[in-house]
Amino acid sequence: MVRTMSLLRALISTARMVRYTPQLAAGLPPDNAVLLDAPDGRLAPALVSAALGEYECAAKLLATTRESAEWENRDRYVTRLAAFAHGRDAWLGAWLRASPRDPDALLVRAELAVRRAWESPARAERLRDTGPLIDAAADGDPRDPVPWRIALDHARGTHATHSAFESLWAQAVRRSSHHYGCHVAALQYLSAQWYGSHRECFDFAEQAAHDALPGSLVRALPVRAAFTQILNGDPTTPVQADRIDAAADLAIEVSAGYEAADPWPAEVRNLLAYVLVGRGRWTAALEQFRLIGPYATSFPWTSVTDDPLGQFLETRDGVRLQVASAMPLRSRADRRGPGGHYA
Repeated sequence: MVRTMSLLRALISTARMVRYTPQLAAGLPPDNAVLLDAPDGRLAPALVSAALGEYECAAKLLATTRESAEWENRDRYVTRLAAFAHGRDAWLGAWLRASPRDPDALLVRAELAVRRAWESPARAERLRDTGPLIDAAADGDPRDPVPWRIALDHARGTHATHSAFESLWAQAVRRSSHHYGCHVAALQYLSAQWYGSHRECFDFAEQAAHDALPGSLVRALPVRAAFTQILNGDPTTPVQADRIDAAADLAIEVSAGYEAADPWPAEVRNLLAYVLVGRGRWTAALEQFRLIGPYATSFPWTSVTDDPLGQFLETRDGVRLQVASAMPLRSRADRRGPGGHYA
């Protein structure tokens, strides 16, 4: 009897998936339309030019962000340009030779050096060697918080003390009190994986979210703290579970403030979808996948796989199946017989 009931539940679940999965694809771009870490319209030409060995487009882009104090865009663009230079850096070398004191070139150089050092088996030693490059980038424009975000990443890798970290953090917030990249770097330092704890990480994230400006991605910072706890697979108490759900709810609110398929909040939405899946909140996760549109991001999927795009697509499909399996097999309209009576 038990075996029969289990088989019946499996058949009903399969029937629901067959019926509802296609309609649940509404609003989701097909797999072949999803892009991983797609650049926006300003960054794309700079990357194309860099691929040709030319630096002028990247130089103009970063100079614009510096002159206009677009610190959030500047951080993202520097990160992406350095990632590109990791494999093809001839254009950066040409830029530095032509303008060895250009603050934008110095910033990309510092980010690239730290990125390479992080990947080295001798990470701490290599990172210590990059200190002068970060100092040079910071001297390039005293207003710029991005070198201090790099310095915070550097501090985490060199086992900097809490007092040293706090000194760097003070320099960062003095330049931009709500800079998202600096907050993420600080959160990582304070995580249980590095030099803090889940409680310390959450406390920092929740206070930052409370202090953040309306619409700022910093308001979604607690969901990043929730992610670190879910990723570590640590047992959660009911209180911790409530804290994770509250972080997800706040991030849902932040996500709702942006248009669907907006590349700007794409990483936060990818992260939120991951956390919602971890909490088994399938319907809410499916809504985030719809809002993400074609903009898959490497983070957080690279935390669990070497194929982030594949993991994104598999997770999205899995969420659809979970939502479909929970839907009623027959709607009220289906159950009505001739004349509107229920069958």
